Amino acid sequence: MNAPAEMKFFTSSDGDLGYREAGAGDLVVLLHSGFVDHHVFDDHIPALAETHRVIAPDIRGHGASANASRPFRWTDDLAELLDHLDAGPAVLVGVSMGGLVVSDTLLEHPELVRAAVVCGASTGEFQDSDPWHRGIQAEIARTLAAGDLEGWLKAFLSYVPGPHRTLDDIDPAIPRRLREMALSTLAKHTPGERDQLVRVTDTWSRLPKVDVPVLTLNGALDTPDVIAAAQRLADEVRHGRAELIDDTGHYLNMEKPAEFTAAIRTFLKSL
Repeated sequence: MNAPAEMKFFTSSDGDLGYREAGAGDLVVLLHSGFVDHHVFDDHIPALAETHRVIAPDIRGHGASANASRPFRWTDDLAELLDHLDAGPAVLVGVSMGGLVVSDTLLEHPELVRAAVVCGASTGEFQDSDPWHRGIQAEIARTLAAGDLEGWLKAFLSYVPGPHRTLDDIDPAIPRRLREMALSTLAKHTPGERDQLVRVTDTWSRLPKVDVPVLTLNGALDTPDVIAAAQRLADEVRHGRAELIDDTGHYLNMEKPAEFTAAIRTFLKSL
């Protein structure tokens, strides 16, 4: 997938990182899920840009953004982007991996966050312990090491229906879009490439210090562990609440774009 004409770039401390920008007003940053890129928010960027300045980055190693050549943290890349834009604090909205970037930033760069929405995620420490996520990640790692592209795609796309459904229950346009983005991102990497990501640690014990509004927003058909961890995150921070969108799973923003946008708009109006 080629970078669209509206993509912009800034030179980070380790290569050029891409982002899309639209609208004007208070800043909202949309952070995408793993293996894909900012296009997962194609249904939401124009709608939110009617009232806000919207930034949708391609996270390092995804889409149009550079791969890592040395150890890095997602949250530090985001801090560099906001510094480059002379912007913030921002409302951060993240889905799955993007939700981890949001929770990391709440802890590591709180001055950059006005409010936060965490979807399909809680903290990185939870993602390492959830059996369903851990099983998929193990299969993704195994198929990558074996060079089994079809096996990798099957493992990756198992996130879409979640544990309660099959892909036959999903609008086929959703896995088709995800497959296109995932293949584009995968093409940027080589088998056996070193994982340079440095994880943020000691997360749960630090959440009670978070003093901005936090909404956890999940699909009601996501795993019980994900939903329970989201509720825990909402309970641990000072101003948190948890909501569910019915009849949708891990990619709630793609399955229910109108409901997702409405929930974000309602949250923004409450600030």
